[in-house]
Amino acid sequence: MLIAGCGPAGAELARLLARRGVHVLVVEALPDLDRAAFSSAALPLAALERLDIPAAVVAHRWSGWRLLGPGPADRHWRASDGRPLGAVLDFAALRRWLAGQAQGFGAQIALGWRALTVQQPAATGLIRTRLRGPGGEEHWLTSRWVVDATGQQRGLLGDPPADGADPLVSGLGAEWLLELPLERWRPWSDQLTFLLGSDWMPQGYGWVFPMQPGQLKLGVCRLNAEGVGPGAAPAGRRQAPLGPWLEATLARTGLAGARVLDRHGGLIRSTVRRREPHQRGRLIGLGDAVSTANLLGGEGIRHAMASARVLAPLLLEALEDEPEQLAAYPRRLRRELGWRWSLSGRLARRTWLGLEGPRADRRLEGLLAGLAQQHSAEDLSALLFDYRFERYGLRALPYLLGWRR
Repeated sequence: MLIAGCGPAGAELARLLARRGVHVLVVEALPDLDRAAFSSAALPLAALERLDIPAAVVAHRWSGWRLLGPGPADRHWRASDGRPLGAVLDFAALRRWLAGQAQGFGAQIALGWRALTVQQPAATGLIRTRLRGPGGEEHWLTSRWVVDATGQQRGLLGDPPADGADPLVSGLGAEWLLELPLERWRPWSDQLTFLLGSDWMPQGYGWVFPMQPGQLKLGVCRLNAEGVGPGAAPAGRRQAPLGPWLEATLARTGLAGARVLDRHGGLIRSTVRRREPHQRGRLIGLGDAVSTANLLGGEGIRHAMASARVLAPLLLEALEDEPEQLAAYPRRLRRELGWRWSLSGRLARRTWLGLEGPRADRRLEGLLAGLAQQHSAEDLSALLFDYRFERYGLRALPYLLGWRR
């Protein structure tokens, strides 16, 4: 079994398969799993338990929410009993831990190796993958199955057909890891903070998340507007670079002068309806390669790991000469993510792409004012992590369904 990609999806699948005695090789283009650690990595506590994530990869726990904006609004929610509601992970530590777990069960991991292309000779029951190593050397590897876990790049599976029915919607994010004195860190340390409104980030949002004592993550993310429905930019119009927005966010949050330990960024690309092909012969897509990243809050980790847990038992059956079992993969993955997942994608596209000026800010302000009056921190977690939009009430349905803008 060859898995291309050692992120949360690929490493989790390698761990699950190797634990069952499958010979697994994972190839990862990065030479070091500490690199490109771009992920806000906030999870609810229930996800930590469900996914068996150890305390060693938790950077910090939080028990509240803060929403700054639109305009001067500053809203807070605290857990009713003061207990943590969730955690922010050290993404690099998570990748190292998953890789180490997989290796402990016998999987091999080759860093600095990139999967370039596949060939599927007719009637052989095998698939060949061309690999390029860190020194530029190339080799062909033959296996029974190949899993594309290369994330939004979809390095082997390729992008879904551009038929217009369910296009890829993409977002660009940038994030800085900050170091600052404890007295400046503490006001941010027990909550997830989101920065909302077109003056913070047009067609997107910003965030400040607590990490280890004395460290914060500050980031911005924006959906790419061109050609994707409400809020789409006309041809030739370019969105501004994210760097100046991060600089302005640093100043507006009072975090100017903090030492920047790391700068990283990346793309998120996902369809909303998830009707794209999940398999091409003996090549199977996993995680972000089949659009498990959620556009509403840029979430990818728990959905990627969940996709590995859906695929693993089906692959085990396929390895026992029952490949027809894999036909159930897209259906089971849609069921795992749930209908609310798709609704949240529609909400993300409508909310972020349309967030361009005072009118959109007023609309968002009205929704957030309702949240502040009626709901607890636990309700907000259920809404944002479990997509329990019905808790917001009938007032939100016209907006969620696209009847009101």
